[in-house]
Amino acid sequence: MRKPMFYSLLLLLIFSTGISQAQPFMNEISYFRKLDSLNPPPAHPILFIGSSSFTNWKDVQDYFPGYPVLNRAFGGSSLTHQLLYAEQVIFAYSPKQIIIYCGENDVASSPSVTADSVLNRFKRLHNLIRSRLPDVPIVYVSMKPSPSREKYRPVLEKGNALIKKFIRKKRKTRFADVYHKMFTQDGKIMEDIFLSDKLHMNSRGYRIWQPILERYLLK
Repeated sequence: MRKPMFYSLLLLLIFSTGISQAQPFMNEISYFRKLDSLNPPPAHPILFIGSSSFTNWKDVQDYFPGYPVLNRAFGGSSLTHQLLYAEQVIFAYSPKQIIIYCGENDVASSPSVTADSVLNRFKRLHNLIRSRLPDVPIVYVSMKPSPSREKYRPVLEKGNALIKKFIRKKRKTRFADVYHKMFTQDGKIMEDIFLSDKLHMNSRGYRIWQPILERYLLK
């Protein structure tokens, strides 16, 4: 291979790698586009967005028959990633309602991320959605307690409280509290509703969530 061509390919590889690092989850976003091309999503769906607690809810539609649910959550994401990909995972679908589970990964990502950090990130996401979809109802699902992340419980609880207080003053925005339903009577996190990683839920966990969330869904 001639040197000029070699260096051109090397630069292209470096540039592409830089783009991928600067914008994580591009594979997931591309996968959503592929899904949409193969199976067009419902018009004006109830849009589930956020991180892996929604991503892993593969059969979410079965829990809410009769509702036009579309799941576009991607695992590992934080509120900052929802902001980054809002065009692709929110506005592209013209949703009639948006259900958000996100924030837990923000807390776990760094000791510098506080409850106030999560609140401020959610405020930015809420403001962005409201700038484009002023009348679409939003439901924020509280950050859950996970056995593998028990050390973060004080931050999660404070973050939930701050977001709930913020939401209370916002029109067409609701707070769905799943957090307090995930403990035993003696105040311990339920272990049997989680997979072996003690982070992601099994079907028993989602059965706890189902009646809580259904109260907020639009017919």
